Amino acid sequence: MNNLKNSLITHLECSFCGKVHDADELNTVCKKCGKVLYPRYDLEKGKECITPNSLRLRKTYNLWRFHEIMPVKQEKYRISLGEGWTPLIHLKNLGEKMGLKELYLKDEGQNPTGTFKSRGLCAAVAKGIELGVKEFSMPTAGNAGAALAAYTAHARVKSHIFAPKDTDEFIQVEMKAMGADLTLVNGLITDAGAEAKKIGIENGWFDVSTLKEPYRIEGKKTMGLELAEHFEWGLPDVIIYPTGGGTGIVGMWKAFTELEELGLIGHERPKMISVQPVGCQPIVRAFENGDEFAGTWPNATSKFGGIRVPSAIGDYLILRAIRESHGTAIAVADIHTHESMLKLAKHEGIMIAGEAAATIAALEKLNDNGFVDKTQKIVLFGTGSGLVTPSLWSSSP
Repeated sequence: MNNLKNSLITHLECSFCGKVHDADELNTVCKKCGKVLYPRYDLEKGKECITPNSLRLRKTYNLWRFHEIMPVKQEKYRISLGEGWTPLIHLKNLGEKMGLKELYLKDEGQNPTGTFKSRGLCAAVAKGIELGVKEFSMPTAGNAGAALAAYTAHARVKSHIFAPKDTDEFIQVEMKAMGADLTLVNGLITDAGAEAKKIGIENGWFDVSTLKEPYRIEGKKTMGLELAEHFEWGLPDVIIYPTGGGTGIVGMWKAFTELEELGLIGHERPKMISVQPVGCQPIVRAFENGDEFAGTWPNATSKFGGIRVPSAIGDYLILRAIRESHGTAIAVADIHTHESMLKLAKHEGIMIAGEAAATIAALEKLNDNGFVDKTQKIVLFGTGSGLVTPSLWSSSP
């Protein structure tokens, strides 16, 4: 059996217009239409080396477990802090309370920087370095910036991070401690993004904003790859995901297509459910209106910065995944999200971030209205640890 060490990446392809780009050149978005680029792989060759048997023999339990369908060609550039292969926890107590026998949490809070952002930034920094990048920039609501700071510190390159002034103070300290050049900006993440773009272009930094480069999505898709392996080459019936920029939903949807083409799973797909806060729900609005694109949510508000994202470049990809899977999009109030943080801690002994707890608030609504079946396998994505935002636990809902 061919145990290839190198990636099987062949090219980059626009997810909207289909234009092909060179995978050996540093790219951001499509040069023709400005939409999201996808790395593509030789999946026929992949069938020779990515099999259940070959994976059982692998001792790599991090982001690079499926290295053949990851974008970094050379093994020496595959940096790692131990991200990925997070546990799938059966929430028996909370499930029993809700009448759900197979309720699970994919606990992304056990990643190196305490959130799922470790996956995407590990992949983006690794590929950037392989292509010659020395300085990276991005806007962040906090957690992605912490991940970028961690991986650039580990790789001995520089990061320039732009964040709203109300970003949690602990995360600000975290980014600075790891050597990031942090600039605080008045307004929301969109305002930070505008500043990051302007200054980044002036200085020639590589912008790793959400879905504005092709590599973070590949790190996030590993969540979908892991789910299939967790369920012994099946998939859950429902995935509930807190949605800001939406890279997680988009990445997993891409992963499922690749897994099917590799012959590892069948045609069945989970219902993909996107959760947003009531004060910032552009995906929910677009889904309910039948729109292809979400547009910008005016005057966005939420105490949970990771899902307070007024607009997303990958909006059409998020909506496509929801509709093709017969899923839905749902908004929840901050107060119910905060209550859900406390509920999971009390019933399961797991402290998750507010953004992640929004999935529990959403599940309660979907359980009450019958959208989910009580016999289904349901996976909540705990996208971050509650320990990265300690101030939320001392405040009342």
